[in-house]
Amino acid sequence: MFPGLCELTHLEVLDVRDTYLGGALPSCLSNLTSLRNLRLSSNKFFGDIALSPLNKLTSLQYLSLSGNHFRIPFSLQPFYNHSKLKHISVENSEFYRDTNIESLEPTFQLNTLVLSGCGDCGAIPNFLYSQHNLEQLHLEHLNLTGEFPIWLLENNTRLKTLSLVNNSLSGPIELPAHSHMSLEYLDISKNFLDGHIPMEIGASLPSLLELDISENSLTGSIPPSIGDMELLYSLDLSHNNLSGGIPEKLTMGCLSLSFLILSNNNLQGQIFSEKLSLFQLKELQLNGNHFSGSIPKSLSNCPYLFSIDFSNNNLSGRIPSWMGNMSYLQEIIMFNNGLEGPIPIDFCRVQFLLILDLSNNNISGSLPSCFGPRHIIHVHLSKNRLEGSLTTQFCKSSSLVTLDLSDNQLNGNIPDCINMLSELSYLILKNNNLEGKIPFQLCKLQKLSLIDLSQNHLRGRIPSCLNLTTDELYNDDNNRIASAPVAGTTFFLYFVDILSLGEPVHFTTKNMAYSYKGRLLTYMSGIDLSCNKLIGEIPYEIGHLSKIHVLNLSHNFLVGGIPSTFSNLTQVESLDLSYNNLTGKIPPELVELCFLSTFSVAYNNLSGKTPARIRQFATFDRRSYEGNPLLCGEPVKSCSSTSPPPMIQEGPTQGREDDGLINMGVFYVSLIVSYIMVLITIAAVLYINPYWRRAWFYYTEMCFISSYYFMVDHLSKS
Repeated sequence: MFPGLCELTHLEVLDVRDTYLGGALPSCLSNLTSLRNLRLSSNKFFGDIALSPLNKLTSLQYLSLSGNHFRIPFSLQPFYNHSKLKHISVENSEFYRDTNIESLEPTFQLNTLVLSGCGDCGAIPNFLYSQHNLEQLHLEHLNLTGEFPIWLLENNTRLKTLSLVNNSLSGPIELPAHSHMSLEYLDISKNFLDGHIPMEIGASLPSLLELDISENSLTGSIPPSIGDMELLYSLDLSHNNLSGGIPEKLTMGCLSLSFLILSNNNLQGQIFSEKLSLFQLKELQLNGNHFSGSIPKSLSNCPYLFSIDFSNNNLSGRIPSWMGNMSYLQEIIMFNNGLEGPIPIDFCRVQFLLILDLSNNNISGSLPSCFGPRHIIHVHLSKNRLEGSLTTQFCKSSSLVTLDLSDNQLNGNIPDCINMLSELSYLILKNNNLEGKIPFQLCKLQKLSLIDLSQNHLRGRIPSCLNLTTDELYNDDNNRIASAPVAGTTFFLYFVDILSLGEPVHFTTKNMAYSYKGRLLTYMSGIDLSCNKLIGEIPYEIGHLSKIHVLNLSHNFLVGGIPSTFSNLTQVESLDLSYNNLTGKIPPELVELCFLSTFSVAYNNLSGKTPARIRQFATFDRRSYEGNPLLCGEPVKSCSSTSPPPMIQEGPTQGREDDGLINMGVFYVSLIVSYIMVLITIAAVLYINPYWRRAWFYYTEMCFISSYYFMVDHLSKS
C-alpha cells in the first residue's frame, strides 16, 4: 500500500479500486478508525478476512471487496460489531462456512448486500433473519440450498431487488401473505425450483419491472395474473416445463413489456391472438416449444421489435411480407419449422438486419436479387428448396461473417463479387447444383476460415492461392455488437451476442457431420471440395495452411502426386484424398501429423510403400489404402510378394468408371487388330493348301444343308 497511509488516522474515504495492488492487507490498516468508506475492489489482495485488520474498522459504512483473492466467512461474522455498516459488496470471491456463531447476531442493519463467487455455502446465513432494512440483496453463484426464502420478502418490506441466481434452491415458489409493493427485480433463475408458478403472482408482486424464473423445473401454465404487472419490462420463463399457451391477459395487460422470453418449454397453440397490446416489445424468444399455425399478423403492431426467435416449433404457412416494414428488425431466427413459399421481396427493405436464419424449412423459389442488407453478419438458409442462381445477392454485405446456403437446389456459378465480402469467415455451399470454376476471388478473403463447396458440379483446377486464417475471430471484448447509432439515422444497434445466436454450422470431418456453434466455431478451420469434377494437380501451396483441421478433396479427378508440403499440416485431424487419379508415392513425412485421426487415399493409382506404422498411422487399417494395387507394406500386402498385381478395382466415383492402369481405348483397338489377323491367317492357309481348302468348303456346305432341312422340317410340322 502507499507509504505513510496508516498514519492518516482521520481518513474517512479510501478508494483504491483498479490499482493493481496486491498482497495481504497491512495490519496497520487498523489505525484508520475514522474510515467510513473503503473500496478495495478489482485488485490482487488475498488473505482470510476473519484475520484481517478490517475487523477493527467499526466506523465503516460502505465496504467493497469484490474482485480480489480473499477468503471470506459466509456468515460475515468479522463485521458483526460494525453497527454503522450499510453496504457490503463482495463479488467473485471465495466463501467458506464457519461454525459456532449460532447465538451471535450482528449489530448492523444493511441496506445493500451483494455476495457472489464460489464455495459450498449451504443454507442462507442466519444473520439475514435479523435484517429488516434491506433494499438490494444479491446472493449469487454460492450453491445455496433449502427452499425459496419467502421470509426475506416478509421481513424486508422496502426490498427492491432480490437475486438468487445460480444456486441449488428447491421446492415451490412461495409468495408473501400481503402484496409486496416495493419489489422491482426478482431473479431466481438457475435453481431447482419446481411446482407451479403461483397463480396470484401478479397481485402479490404488482410493482415488478423484471421477473426471471428461467432454468428451473417449473410446470403448469403461465399465470394470467402476470398481466396485472403493468410496469413489467422483462419476463423470462425460459428453460422450464411450462405448458399451455400464452395468456391473452398477459399480451393485453403488460403494456410496458419489452423483453418476452419463453423459450424451451412445452407451450403450444397459436403464438398470439389478434388482440395484442405489446406496443413496446423489442425482443420475442419463443424457440423450442410446440407453437403451431402461422406467424400472427398482430406482431406487425410492435414497431420497435428488433429480435424474433421462433426456431424449433411447428409453425407453417408463408413468411409474412409485413416483416419488411419493421425497420428495427435485427434478428430473424425461425429455423426448424414448416414455413414455406418464397422469401418475400419486402425483406429487401430491412436495412439493419444482422441475423437471418430460416434453415431447415420448406422455403422455395429464388433469393430476391435485391436482398443483401449492408450490416448483416450471419445468413443461414440451409436445408430448404431454394433454387436459381447467385448473382448480386449479398455483394454489398461487407459485414457478412457466415453464409450458409447448403442443401438447396441453387445453380449457376459462384459470383465473382464474393471478394467484396471482406469479413466472410464461413462459406458453406455444399449439396447444391453449382457449376463453373472455383473463383480465384476467394483468395482475396483474408478472414476465410471454413469453406465447404462439396457435392456440387464444380470444374477446373483448385486455386493455388486459397488462404485460410485460423486466428480466433472474436475475443471477449468484441464478441458483442455495441449499442450505437448508425450514421445518418436514428436507428440503434442493440447488444447482440453474435457467437450464441442461430443454427450451428454443420461441417463433415472424420467421416461424420458435426455441428459447430459459438466460440467453438471460431477455432474450426477446414476445406471440403469433395464430390465435384475438379481436375489437375493438388496445389502444393495448400500444404502451407499449417493450422487447418480438415482437408477433403475426395471424389474428384485430381492427378499427380500428394504434395510433400502436406507434412506441414500439423493441426489437421481429417485428411481425405480418396477416389481420385493420384499417382506416385505417399510422402513418408506424413507420419509427423500427430493429430491426424482420419486418413484415406483409397482408390487412386498410388505406388510404393505405405507410411511407417508409427504414431497416428499405426491406427489406420487397410481401408485407408484399398484400391491402390501397387501399394505395399502394412496394413496392405507385403512388399516382398512376387505375385502379379491384381486388376485394378473399380470404385464408385460419382458415376464414372475408374480404369486403373488399363487404357480401355488401346485394349479395344488391340482386340480388333487381333481378330483381323486371325481371319487373314485362316485365309492364307486355305489358299496355300488345296486339300484343306476343299475340306473347309465341304464342311461349310454340309452345315448350310443341314441347317436348311432342319428349318424346313420344323416349319412344316408347325
